[in-house]
Amino acid sequence: MYIDTHTHLYDEKLVADSQQIPRAIAAGVTRMFMPNCDSETIPGMLALADQWPDNCFPMMGLHPTYVKENYKDELVIVADWLAKRKFWAVGEIGLDYYWDVTFKEQQKEAFAYQIDLALQYDIPIVIHSRNAEQDCIDIVRSKQNGKLTGVFHCFSGTTEQAEQIADLGFYIGVGGSLTYKKNTLPETLREVGIKNVVLETDAPYLAPIPHRGKRNESSYIPLVAVKIAEVTGIPYLDVADITTNNANKLFKMKP
Repeated sequence: MYIDTHTHLYDEKLVADSQQIPRAIAAGVTRMFMPNCDSETIPGMLALADQWPDNCFPMMGLHPTYVKENYKDELVIVADWLAKRKFWAVGEIGLDYYWDVTFKEQQKEAFAYQIDLALQYDIPIVIHSRNAEQDCIDIVRSKQNGKLTGVFHCFSGTTEQAEQIADLGFYIGVGGSLTYKKNTLPETLREVGIKNVVLETDAPYLAPIPHRGKRNESSYIPLVAVKIAEVTGIPYLDVADITTNNANKLFKMKP
């Protein structure tokens, strides 16, 4: 069994394909965790969660690139939903300095507020960090009271940052980008191992080779596990077991 810890199943590119979820299950990817973006993505996400309750699990959060003038209204919606029903994480939240830094300080405020919500509900956080790894690490460290858990989704930082993340008791998410040529992640994994690694796709984005440039989907998770085994020398079945166990621990799921 595999777990896709980060997949936007509700994206229009994916939801148009009625076979995407059955295909993933057939490939052994029996659990898929869906990060939220903003209030507009909630209905589609929850529809899939209700349709596939044993396979598709929703998160609730405001994505940093969606932090705009109305971010406080969006955060109220996040808080309201967390009080209404079960969510498996607060996510995807964090900082993104790649696209636009107009709302940099507001992103930090929203990130910190949503971490507090996760602590309130005793659920993990799923972190989006682009060109902002150290700031995200520092904010998490400032909030770490021994109870905060989570994952740095689509990790692209340095080996030293991966070690900081492990020291905080957090996981790193590894996906299709591991298979790309210009990538330092293989070296990082060889140095730090996979004791705090979980698998993800970030579908429909970042499809692994040989599908790069095409739509990604959760059924490609085994390709990521194969690549991890190749770059680390850890047996493939061990990679599957370790990452699946890590994901179950992260989301407090029964095996």
